[in-house]
Amino acid sequence: MVTVNGKQLDIAGKNFGEYLSECDYDRNRIATELNGNILTKSEYDNTILKDNDKVEIVSFVGGG
Repeated sequence: MVTVNGKQLDIAGKNFGEYLSECDYDRNRIATELNGNILTKSEYDNTILKDNDKVEIVSFVGGG
């Protein structure tokens, strides 16, 4: 199980970039952290999620 934004998901073994695409995240409008470390956009497609990983995804929202 992988924890994403506090929710346990059965996505261990999945490519992180594919997960983002499946969930319709706009890569240009998010910041990500994997196990307490910033995950850069260039790492998304080369990162395989593992059991017990903790992911935080923050979406940027415009407004004023």
